[in-house]
Amino acid sequence: MYKFLIAVLLLGFSKTFAQQQPATIDSVAERMLVYQRSYGGWPKAINEKKIVYEKALTDKQIKDAKQGLNDDDATIDNKATSREIRHLVTAYKQTGNKAYLDAAQKGIDYLLKAQYANGGWPQYFPRKNLYRGQITYNDNAMVNVLTILQDIVEKTKDFDAVDASYIPKAKEAVAKGVDCILKTQVRTNGELGAWAAQYDQNTLTPAKARAFEPASLSSAESVEIVRFLMRLPDPSAEVKASIKAAMKWFEKVQIKGVATKVVSDATKPQGKDIIVVEDPSSVLWARFYELNTFKPIFIGRDEVIRYNIAEIDYERRNGYAWYGPWAQKLFDKDYPKWLKKIGE
Repeated sequence: MYKFLIAVLLLGFSKTFAQQQPATIDSVAERMLVYQRSYGGWPKAINEKKIVYEKALTDKQIKDAKQGLNDDDATIDNKATSREIRHLVTAYKQTGNKAYLDAAQKGIDYLLKAQYANGGWPQYFPRKNLYRGQITYNDNAMVNVLTILQDIVEKTKDFDAVDASYIPKAKEAVAKGVDCILKTQVRTNGELGAWAAQYDQNTLTPAKARAFEPASLSSAESVEIVRFLMRLPDPSAEVKASIKAAMKWFEKVQIKGVATKVVSDATKPQGKDIIVVEDPSSVLWARFYELNTFKPIFIGRDEVIRYNIAEIDYERRNGYAWYGPWAQKLFDKDYPKWLKKIGE
């Protein structure tokens, strides 16, 4: 009986001890460590092939990653660097593996260093050739960075794990970033409106990036900028005015009564095509609007601006998000909630 009780106690102790000991390895985080550049950031692709952390790495992939340790290809495009930092801080909290926290904080250092004095972030750093040096809202690149920094300030989304010394640094960077957002909001005929997808880093004027990304107003990116501004706990009068002006612009340029539809078309390369059809219940926004007229614009790799999606080349027509319900949730939920929060 005595031996039985000892055995039961030992079994219970071993189970409790095992439950208290977190796993020390996160396979995705381990692969992220492999791809982190020496200066802290991460590339989005190697040899133009997207990095997929959910799959085991081949010996060649590991070798290529190590050889690229000092390459200047780190970026905030397509969630690169942001997604790694987020995963690593969560992995640290779940495993207690300090290597993950160290890598995340090195990534945060990279973000802080990459910020321009005017508050913006380039799409790539340290590489800045062509459009890579432009202040980039495209695909929410800068907003993703600001969201991480605000999470550090507020100690949310597992960023309470980050060393407290990062809080004042993040707070200052967010303040500069918000100032940049306010300065880059496009004013037309004296009225504030939306934002372009990218800006010249010196003049803060809307800029062209790739052939099919002209200097224009971008509804999708503007939605996420507004959503970030709404998050700020004590918005200034300038921030409030910015949000209200953007919402007014979204209302002005909304497109009612049409929708996009994928249809079968045997004459096309992929056997399908995207067309615009009538839909009385639909409300959409175009991805790009002409700077002065607010007309929806479409552009192919020939860089010719057109006003009808059917007129651009097939590959671009079917390979880019030209329409979307991007601002709808702002009107339905976020904006009313924000107005209530600020007491208006």
